[in-house]
Amino acid sequence: MPDIVERSGEEAIYEYDRIPVRTLTRDDLDAIVRIDKRLVGESRRDYLKLKLEEALRDTRIVVSLGAEVDGHLVGFLMGRLYYGEFGVADPVAILDTIGVDPERPRSGIGHSLLNQFRTNLRAVGIERIQTHADWNQWDLLHFLDTCGFKPAPRVFLEAEV
Repeated sequence: MPDIVERSGEEAIYEYDRIPVRTLTRDDLDAIVRIDKRLVGESRRDYLKLKLEEALRDTRIVVSLGAEVDGHLVGFLMGRLYYGEFGVADPVAILDTIGVDPERPRSGIGHSLLNQFRTNLRAVGIERIQTHADWNQWDLLHFLDTCGFKPAPRVFLEAEV
């Protein structure tokens, strides 16, 4: 976690709170694909384009965020709002995709993105974020743990078709 750089009364201000975060635009697609390819080893342009378009359509709340350093996109977060399933009203935010330029590890970029996402969600009364990660994505799981994510009380099931 980044160092505390100053204290304002009772509130600590962390270095990641100083990283500019803005709404993503369609023009960010190439940078998102570049960062993601460095993380996963292959281009997922079509998937990321679809997720970006989906995130930009939801205008009730900003669910697509980008972090910039020196005018360059260095991280991104895309999410969506979900209002329930299986007949149960359950408003929740879904964190679909998050990526930080691997040349900037442990720089607070991911925390900045998630902090802004939480701020945006609180503004519309959303109280929970859900996401998932593969069991062997240790770096991602560690990051999510430091951000307060815990295993959900639900068990997700799947079956072969």
